[in-house]
Amino acid sequence: MLTPSRLVVGRRRRRMTLANLAAVSGVSVRSITAFENGHKQPSIETLDSLARALDFPTSFFSQYQIDDIPLPAVSFRALSKMTAIDRESAIAAGQISMTVNAWIESNFRLPEMRVPNLAGVDPEQAASRLRGLWGLGEQPIPNMVHLLEANGVRVFSLASDCISVDAFSIFRRGTPFAFLNTTKSGERGRFDAAHELGHLVLHGGDRAAYGTEAEDEANRFASALLMPRSGLLAQSIASTPDQILVAKRRWKVSAFAFAYRLHELGLLSDWKYKVAAQKLSQLGYRKNEIGGISRETSQLLSKVFAALRQEKGRTSLADEVHLHSSELNKHVFGLVPVVLEGGGQATPARPVLQLVGGRRR
Repeated sequence: MLTPSRLVVGRRRRRMTLANLAAVSGVSVRSITAFENGHKQPSIETLDSLARALDFPTSFFSQYQIDDIPLPAVSFRALSKMTAIDRESAIAAGQISMTVNAWIESNFRLPEMRVPNLAGVDPEQAASRLRGLWGLGEQPIPNMVHLLEANGVRVFSLASDCISVDAFSIFRRGTPFAFLNTTKSGERGRFDAAHELGHLVLHGGDRAAYGTEAEDEANRFASALLMPRSGLLAQSIASTPDQILVAKRRWKVSAFAFAYRLHELGLLSDWKYKVAAQKLSQLGYRKNEIGGISRETSQLLSKVFAALRQEKGRTSLADEVHLHSSELNKHVFGLVPVVLEGGGQATPARPVLQLVGGRRR
């Protein structure tokens, strides 16, 4: 039988209106509305038509209920500039990722949640407190995605067709989630991850904060977390563009973010900041992070796929969560094993990763 919420999620995930789905599937708007409201069940043939139109396995639509995520619970950037289709598609992508997470949690012991609630604390102080709580000292953070996962944040990639959304985060039933757009530079991705952590720390709970003030607080938190005041002051970083470019590589942030942070801390005068910004623009750093770092990926999900590959007779994760591999890949940083001719498998070339959480049950 059809689970109504899954039809809604599938349609929104594909950025379709009721009329769009009706046109593609050949099923009337009236019938689709009745299916989504739970007032009517489709025939097997009708459900197959809807599944083909939405490019989901038919079995996806008969699984357990998918909880709704109300808009006020999500920390979206520039919410007022997003269309309803953009919002619904991104939330639906998040809901699908949560079904993947639910399966993983039922089969693996994952790191416990250690994200503190620092609502009302100044972002600079909150970042400093979190560094102390998580034992980060004043050194550069090696990998933001790994750090989030090690402290109980479930991190998933945001599907590429949600490109209008940089990232978003949410607390759901006490579990923090972060969804990151992987089309940005590696430096931008680290800042996005720190920004979303800022929302979880400063604006956590089952509600989200919107508006310029909340975004500014999350940005200030991210800047202070990635480039701690004490760490920068201890290095006596000079102010020339060349020196900024050398230092920003150590801290794994964008050139402009690093220059802005130096200016914010009073290590660059207004004049020197202006000169540095002009030079960095001339060198092309305003549009691109030249010679930038690789995009960070999930350590936890890599371990899940590695464990599943070692189990003989285990069906794929895509089959377990009733998704096509192509769809699953959009939520898991492209880590789904690629099937090769001859029946072999290969995964994208990635560095050896260490296990973040507990062992497989």
